[in-house]
Amino acid sequence: MGYEKLFTPFKIGNMEVKNRLVMSPMGTNSAFTNGRKDSQEIDYFIERAKGGIGMIITGCQMLNEQIAQGSMEGYLDTYTVLPSLTSVCDGVHRYGAKITCQISPGTGRNAFPDTFGNPPISSSETPSVFNPEIKCHALTIEEIQQMMEGFKFAAGVARDAGYDAIEIHAHAGYLIDQFMSPVWNKRTDEYGGSPENCARFPREIIRAIRSVVGNDMPILFRISLDHRFEGGRTMEDSMKIIKLLEEEGVDALDIDAGCYETLDYIFPPSYLGESCMSYVCEEARKNVRVPLLNAGTHNPDTALALIESGNADFVMMGRAMIADPELPNKLLEGRREDVRPCLRCNEYCIGRIWNYHTKLSCAVNPQAMEEVRFQICKTDSPKNVVVIGGGPGGLEAARVAAIEGHKVTLFEKSGRLGGVMGAICTASFKANIAAFTKWYEVQLEKLGVDIQLNTEITGNEEILASCDRIIIGCGAKPVTPPIPGIDGAHVVTILDAHKDASRIQGEHIVVCGGGVSGCDGALEMAAEMGKKVTIVEMLPEVARDAMFINKISLMNGLAKNQVRILTDTKVVSIQEDGVTVEKQDGTQEVLKADTVISAFGMKPDLTTVEAVKAKYHTKTRVVGDSKKLGKIGDAVREGFYAATSL
Repeated sequence: MGYEKLFTPFKIGNMEVKNRLVMSPMGTNSAFTNGRKDSQEIDYFIERAKGGIGMIITGCQMLNEQIAQGSMEGYLDTYTVLPSLTSVCDGVHRYGAKITCQISPGTGRNAFPDTFGNPPISSSETPSVFNPEIKCHALTIEEIQQMMEGFKFAAGVARDAGYDAIEIHAHAGYLIDQFMSPVWNKRTDEYGGSPENCARFPREIIRAIRSVVGNDMPILFRISLDHRFEGGRTMEDSMKIIKLLEEEGVDALDIDAGCYETLDYIFPPSYLGESCMSYVCEEARKNVRVPLLNAGTHNPDTALALIESGNADFVMMGRAMIADPELPNKLLEGRREDVRPCLRCNEYCIGRIWNYHTKLSCAVNPQAMEEVRFQICKTDSPKNVVVIGGGPGGLEAARVAAIEGHKVTLFEKSGRLGGVMGAICTASFKANIAAFTKWYEVQLEKLGVDIQLNTEITGNEEILASCDRIIIGCGAKPVTPPIPGIDGAHVVTILDAHKDASRIQGEHIVVCGGGVSGCDGALEMAAEMGKKVTIVEMLPEVARDAMFINKISLMNGLAKNQVRILTDTKVVSIQEDGVTVEKQDGTQEVLKADTVISAFGMKPDLTTVEAVKAKYHTKTRVVGDSKKLGKIGDAVREGFYAATSL
């Protein structure tokens, strides 16, 4: 498939963008407390411009520190931020890309209410999202006017730094959206009530910015057209709003779906599939004439399809550009197979920001936000490196070591690469994991890595004695607790069920163990095989190990497909036709089961690891689940570290 149509120029106002690919605005959570950009974020954006993207929209920068309420995305209320912003713009322009400054008056009711001990601001005294007991402070007309002055100053800073355009951050139920949506806007003054009044706040922002930058600098507007919850703004409601925005003079609309009430659409996990928000484009195209940009789990093929449909003019990629900054250039050069796919796992991007309050990274690309420190450099002293285990840790170690110029031999005891990662990717919602496994196969072949499949290492091999370094990761194996009947012919481990679907016999399936792997397996069997599935979990909740945003989609999927979930319930015994379970109150129930899936968890497989370490501990490094049970991104990172420290 040719991607030529993605590489045609297109204009937004007077600004011509060299291709149709735009990097979505995403926070990196890395700015200094004085509002300035860190050098790592500058390098991160420059790397993506170098990779061929047409335009970069930087993550929202707040009007001031008070409005930011702890957000580490930078502020635009002082000239002292200009030098670092100029570095971003100059670095991006060096490679012919355009750069847009996204300006925000804050997250409003979506802010963490305890950041400064102040209640969040909003259009009205609505409940705070994260603590509904706290009522938001409704902005006064005087405060709104002060905010307009802030937008004027911020627009001037963006212009002087060298940005090509400005985007207004009115997205996903944040503050501007709280004015535009009657579900949150309960005002009775000129800023509330009718669609025209609800659009007054954003229209005044457009005017404020335009008064500073004139007509030569385009203004984009980011808006969710479909909130996707009862009472939220519908597509029909949004059409009235975007017509008013066009009338006010916006040069382009950046459109998608969702809000914090439907949080999984803000950071769409793999369960939502590819191109999950392009559906909003067709109706928008009928109602406005300005260029349209669309985000939402796009890959190269959905990007091409959307541009060919004519329903949008630019396709936005966020996490895909974190995963592979060279994506555009690879497509332009006809190297689709070299594009490293995003897993949509949310673990290292928004997961690091939200769960650990630290900066963004990437599960499949450890170099994200460490473009300088983590450069892969050609070695002056090539070594003979043995990699034992073809899971993600071993694959990444082999790939990076080969790029560095080392001679790499990889041993895998099974007949295929990927390890557990390569086995579990049978569901449609794990297509990107399958693609990631295939990507490694292609890369290692191109790099000339000597791959020895169906070869089990014992520790006695001559190559281990003669090589310079050993990187070993033998993965994990299923835990099998001593439950009566667990050795029955109809009992299958979750791993073996993925490897051979023919072992899933009959209509009634009981999954013993409600971790992510058990829940994913249950969803696959119910949604894609049409089975009647029950999950049994000892703990009070299932999928405790899921990233909380992903869990929203996962639980929605399980409910939609009528998967029965029994928590606080333990498996007592397994019979030929059922599973006996016991609830907390001591009562027992026999669940009908044609096939029983054992998903009680995994444990490190250390037999080979311990044998090799016993002989060669000074030149051996352990990676992946053999070091510590973790997720794909943890293993990739370990492999990257091992190879770059050779």
